[in-house]
Amino acid sequence: MELPTPQDLRERRTGLDLTQSELADRADVSQPLIARIEGGDVDPRLSTLRRIVEALDEAEGSVLRAGDVMHPEVINVAPDDSVRQAEERMDEAAYSQLPVIQNGIPVGSISHGDIIRSGEDVGDLPVREVMSESFPSVSPDATVGEVRNLLDHYKAVMVTEGGEATGIITEADLARQLS
Repeated sequence: MELPTPQDLRERRTGLDLTQSELADRADVSQPLIARIEGGDVDPRLSTLRRIVEALDEAEGSVLRAGDVMHPEVINVAPDDSVRQAEERMDEAAYSQLPVIQNGIPVGSISHGDIIRSGEDVGDLPVREVMSESFPSVSPDATVGEVRNLLDHYKAVMVTEGGEATGIITEADLARQLS
């Protein structure tokens, strides 16, 4: 993330016809802080700067949310399904990994790599015996930037509401949405 200069922030705010007070309200900071940042008198915390930039992005209507880019059909397996069933489902869907979901709640993930590392003759074992940790979860209103940061470290991100899976996002979903 390239950090905006005080001048960049002021130009974006004025270009959107926002007052310092309006931007402060949207970013949940004080108006004097906005004035001091724009004046170059104070270096804000990164978290504060992020809230200000996100408020400007929202004002522009350019913020994509997880709910906008998620794939709502979550192809998955249950912990009690056999590894063979998981392999078949991955092959049918042309996916290399799947979330493991129990009663709507993500509890793990399984990939071809997990199966290979588990050795031969694991096809009859339940998925729970070879699965890995669950993909990280975000709410539908998480920003695409937040999702992108998670995808730097994980193969997928689950979108959940009330703990239940409502969608999944992979790099391919982001690429499709942003192209």
